[in-house]
Amino acid sequence: MAKSSKSIKITDAQKLEAEKQIREQQTETKYDLRDFTIDYIVQEFNKDLFFIPDYQREFIWPEKNKVDFIESIFLGLPIPMMFVADLDDGRLEVVDGAQRIQTLEAFKNNDLVLKNLKYLSKLEDFTYADIPTSFQRKFNTKALRLVVLEDSTTLERRQEIFNRINTSAVKAKPSEVRRGDFDSPFMQFIKECSLDPLFIKLCPVSEQLVKRREREELVLRFFNYSDRYKAFRHDVGKFNDAYLKENAKTFDKNKMKFEFDRMLIFVNRYLPSGFAKKKGFKSTPRVRFEALAVGVNLALRENPDLIPGSFNWLDSEDFKYHTTTHASNSGPKLRGRIEYVKNEILKG
Repeated sequence: MAKSSKSIKITDAQKLEAEKQIREQQTETKYDLRDFTIDYIVQEFNKDLFFIPDYQREFIWPEKNKVDFIESIFLGLPIPMMFVADLDDGRLEVVDGAQRIQTLEAFKNNDLVLKNLKYLSKLEDFTYADIPTSFQRKFNTKALRLVVLEDSTTLERRQEIFNRINTSAVKAKPSEVRRGDFDSPFMQFIKECSLDPLFIKLCPVSEQLVKRREREELVLRFFNYSDRYKAFRHDVGKFNDAYLKENAKTFDKNKMKFEFDRMLIFVNRYLPSGFAKKKGFKSTPRVRFEALAVGVNLALRENPDLIPGSFNWLDSEDFKYHTTTHASNSGPKLRGRIEYVKNEILKG
């Protein structure tokens, strides 16, 4: 086996510079360890003490991962540490652990049904409410360890920590899978709408997400939630898949295209930034798009000749609360943000 050759000799000056750089970079990541009970984490997550930033991925754990996580807690197995960052405003940004926290919230809200447990088969079909009271208490008081990054940790460093923790192979997004599994006249219609020039203008999406069919995902959610948002519970993937199957070959293309175009024209006329938070932004949070697009569509269904009043509510704490990224898979939160926008627009 040939030996590797090295032609460049590292000088003492280079070694000193390298040592200096290591020390400087280490000072950017200061942290301490804290233990919080599950009950406290869920309560404070609902109060926005813990919040999930835009750079985090969507809540994509399949049901099996959620159930396995809950089973691990009941079994008393070690739970990997989560990472949060202490911000200037006192909130804790979830750097790694969003899916675990959202699973805890879903379980405590009885939105997660335990299925196919490996060791605790007697808990089959249980929700949190079905768990014996004594074990509910033990579950609630179970302490999870969090690495709390000091508020001096930069956003760039927090994103880097998240990326390095999540370095496993990139999984296909549901929108990518559907492109092959649900190729149908309706899926072709979704693709056509996603390429609409006005939609592209109003709804900025990063180049990476464009390649991963993000625009198709947003269009599908627009039509699905416009028709069935009240029926949604907590699994977006299954909810969208069912809608695609139901409409695969038979759907009212003219009516749907009319509503899609009418909604875009309204947004273009009255919202200077489109679906983005600010002009010039290069991304559109899903929860914001859902709230605005579906809310506008439902308002126009009630009053096609609607002339809205002030849009000052877009900068309100209420709208911010409804369109934060956490609990994006929560039925009540989805209904709350859509109906908030619809009602504000209908005020005129």
